[in-house]
Parts: sequence; structure tokens; C-alpha cells
Amino acid sequence: MGVLLYEKKEHIAYITLNRPARLNTLSRELADALKEAVQDYDRDPNLWAAIITGAGEKSFSAGADLKDEKHLADPEKWEASFVRSLTGVKKPMIAAVNGHCLGGGFTVALACDIRIASENAKFGTPDQKLNTIDCMAALLLTHFVPPSIAMEILFTGDPIDAREAYRVGLVSRVVPPTELINAADAVAGKICASGPLAIRTCKELAKRGRTMRIDAGVKLFEALAQNVLKSEDTREGVMAFLEKRKPVWKGR
Repeated sequence: MGVLLYEKKEHIAYITLNRPARLNTLSRELADALKEAVQDYDRDPNLWAAIITGAGEKSFSAGADLKDEKHLADPEKWEASFVRSLTGVKKPMIAAVNGHCLGGGFTVALACDIRIASENAKFGTPDQKLNTIDCMAALLLTHFVPPSIAMEILFTGDPIDAREAYRVGLVSRVVPPTELINAADAVAGKICASGPLAIRTCKELAKRGRTMRIDAGVKLFEALAQNVLKSEDTREGVMAFLEKRKPVWKGR
């Protein structure tokens, strides 16, 4: 088996970080494989939702593999490229977080739109203890949790557990380890039941709207929504509602 497992079932992509003996730490090989997988997912018109998880129950990913000497080569440029690849995905991504979710693993989880945590999950960024910087957490953590909590996580490097992550809104739900993938699967199934064009537009509006005034956001909505509302899928959605049946989406 490779360092990353990538499987497609119906409209869902399943991406598994597969280095359990190393707590799924991100070697350059694994990180590059993850970039390729999410880019393939984003390009595939038959895939409408993705679930990212880590092999085993101990770790989603404990961060960068510090024994990988390749990390010594231009680390800031590499991390910037890694973050751009993950945050550039236009379709929904779900992080099913089991165990340690630290550093680079925390970056992957933060890049996902929905985070579901196992009861044994721990989230944080110990980078500062090594005098390194977590790009994604430093840029975006204050958007996801109250600023004081975000800054304590960033400044101390101490992780928070799954219950605290749920309390502050970092994750949408906490489930037993044995139910983690089923819970993510259920959410992905609900996403796939909605119109894929509308979902992608909602994601773009939500991301870009964080830094926009409301009037600029409304203009962006006008520009993006017109193609969705005139699409074949919208006509199908309305007809399916009127005919009391499930819509058959085509993504166009």
C-alpha cells in the first residue's frame, strides 16, 4: 500500500493518510500525494464531496515528518504551495479527525469545510515550540474560533481536545471512534443530495465573503448565482420538488 489511499465511490472521494506507524505524519511524499488527490477530486465532474481521514485510530496526522530531510528544502515556499493547493479546492471537503491533529495535520483539517471529530481527537499547532510557524493556523484560526482562544492555541502550542473543539465551534460534531467514518459518510451523502453547482457556489461565497463588505458580497452573489439559477440542474430541482421526487443532478 502507498502512503495515501484514494478511492471513489459513487459521488464521494475517500482520501486516507496512510502512515499509521508514523502517526500519519506528513512526509513530502505523503503531502504531494494528498495535493494530487484533492486536485483530481476537484477536477472530476462525477465527484461532489470528499472525506479526508487518517489510517488507524491514533492519529489523523501528527504534523510534518521531521525525519524527512526533504522538509529542509525551502520549507516556507513548500508550505505556502501546500496551503494554496488545499484551500484552492472548489468542492466540499470533510475532515474525519481521529486522534492527533497537529501542525501540518491541523492545516489539512482547517482546509476542510466540515470537521467531524472522534472522541479521542486533539487539535493544535506545536510549531511555535520549535520556532517554526503554522501558515494555515496563523492565518485562519481566528476565523473559526474566538480570537482569544485561537491566540492561546497559537502562542502556547497546547492542543485542545474534541469536546473543547466542539464547544468553541472548531468541529461540528463529536462521535465515538467506531462511528467516525459513518458520520462523515452521512454528511457527505446529504451534500451529494443537494445540487452540486449550488454547493460549489455557496462555498465560494462563504470563503470570499469573510473579507468582503456586504454590498460587495451581494455583487459577487449576482455574478456567481446567475449561471447556477439558469442551469439545467436548477430546472431539474424545481421540477423534482413539484413532482415530489428526488432530483437527478447532472452538474450542469
